[in-house]
Amino acid sequence: MKIYTVSLGCPKNRVDTERLLGTFGPAMQPVESVQEADLVLINTCGFIQPAVEESITTILEAIKDAAEAPGTKPLIGVAGCLVSRYGQDLKDGLPEVDLWLNTEEIELWPGMAALALSTQVEDDAPRNLSTAPSYAYLKVSEGCSHDCRFCTIPSIRGPHKSWTVDYLVDEARQLAEKVPEIIVVGQDSTAYGSDLGDGHDLPTLFKGLAGIPALKWLRIMYLYPAGLTESLLTLLRETGEPFLPYFDIPLQHAHPDVLASMGRPFARNPKKVVDRVRSFFPEAALRTTFIVGYPGETDEHFEALLDFVKEARFHHLGVFPYWPEDGTPAAAMDNQVPDEIKTARRDTLMELQAAISAEIMEGYVGETLPVLIEKASDEWPGLYIGRTWFQAPEVDGVTYVSAPPDVELALGSIVEVEIEKADTYDLSGLV
Repeated sequence: MKIYTVSLGCPKNRVDTERLLGTFGPAMQPVESVQEADLVLINTCGFIQPAVEESITTILEAIKDAAEAPGTKPLIGVAGCLVSRYGQDLKDGLPEVDLWLNTEEIELWPGMAALALSTQVEDDAPRNLSTAPSYAYLKVSEGCSHDCRFCTIPSIRGPHKSWTVDYLVDEARQLAEKVPEIIVVGQDSTAYGSDLGDGHDLPTLFKGLAGIPALKWLRIMYLYPAGLTESLLTLLRETGEPFLPYFDIPLQHAHPDVLASMGRPFARNPKKVVDRVRSFFPEAALRTTFIVGYPGETDEHFEALLDFVKEARFHHLGVFPYWPEDGTPAAAMDNQVPDEIKTARRDTLMELQAAISAEIMEGYVGETLPVLIEKASDEWPGLYIGRTWFQAPEVDGVTYVSAPPDVELALGSIVEVEIEKADTYDLSGLV
């Protein structure tokens, strides 16, 4: 079974893809092109307009390549958020697609794929990992029950739904036998278990994960501010390794008026959560995301955001211009901000963050840091690319590692690296 796969969007989508591919068992052979494949599987993102456009472009390119394949034309399967968001309209517009998999039927994906391919699948098979040999994502929940006025996720993925602690710890044990780092993901990781009742919450899950002997690094993403309570932070601090003091907190803005208008599910002063985290973890690396150009955002609101970023000094920061998505309350609001102002505000904020990041990175020069080796350079013998503890894959910078000519670093190993150089987002050092 030759399968060509594209997984777009967030790590949660990647996990869905890996779970489906795993059900095909050892007969599944990944291939590098559409024309080699028996099945072309595209797991789409439909969160915001640029993601929708990327998904549509990817599907159209696959349809074109499949039509030019020698011999039997591969089946084309399209899965994920785009399918759930646009449904029948999408199907009517793309009759060339043979298999549609929406997120409401995610547990049925293996059977639907097996039927289309006239083959057999294993429902409880291990995931087919597609990440580097250094990490894997652990998706702990599906959907979201918050009512943020700009967000399409609840309408696409449905309400928050958690997997059980036993299921997730068992999956994590299997993953830890293959990779040294596990990264917990969910739309709101701090809400984990809120739909399951007693015995299912993030502290309980964390204890189970932290107790896995083979696990070297444990990173938790998507930590909503309201869930970062003193009791949770106490647990994280007291546990220590393998937990990494890396906090990914999606704040989205800093001004209370904008946060209130967004309908964000937490107190209106994000400084409180930043200070709370750093009171428990003074050395913590903080990552966040902000939306600029939200309806009604004034120059005063934006200046408050800039001041907050200057004070908070995040290790990592992502900025997105607001997109008025169909079906969201924010899209119908008055006082929409012109696109050119959104773009200018994004550029200004990223310029500020680049300077902050450069200063933070420079502070690590001369230190010795643990680095997880991900791959060897194709161009320079003895050069490796890895990540230290405050660098998450795909979203943060990297650490370049030079090894002596007679030393070969194993992929997935953690080595001590003396940092010699810092750039805006990346580090370089010697073993």
